[in-house]
Amino acid sequence: MKEKQLLYMNTTALAFLGDAVFETYVRDHLIHTMKGDADRLHRAAVELVKAEAQAYAVKQILPSLTEEELGLVKRARNKKISTKPKNADPVDYKWATAFEALIGYLYLSGNIDRMKEIIKAAMESVKRSDEKEEKTGKK
Repeated sequence: MKEKQLLYMNTTALAFLGDAVFETYVRDHLIHTMKGDADRLHRAAVELVKAEAQAYAVKQILPSLTEEELGLVKRARNKKISTKPKNADPVDYKWATAFEALIGYLYLSGNIDRMKEIIKAAMESVKRSDEKEEKTGKK
């Protein structure tokens, strides 16, 4: 499938794939950077892949997105939610879905280096936010 076709693919389908790809990259990163048992690794992964964290991350990387990437993110964010999110604010859920759609798009288009760059920036922004919260005691 061509890149232009992927830009107009169903954003929910892109997010479906992006969710799995992002989770895999997060788990791989944690395995290589953290010590601990599976429970500790799982808790760390959840902190990075939850909707709130993804929503925060995608907002931080918006300025670095290309015009095409930004268009896809906006289209995915504005798509009507067909299911009610269980453990997430609906606005965060929409932003998180947009982030996952972007990851899915980059994966399918073969832009793996760009995808890794965005994933790294997203994880770093969440980590910086968490460190700031720990210092200030605010959430």
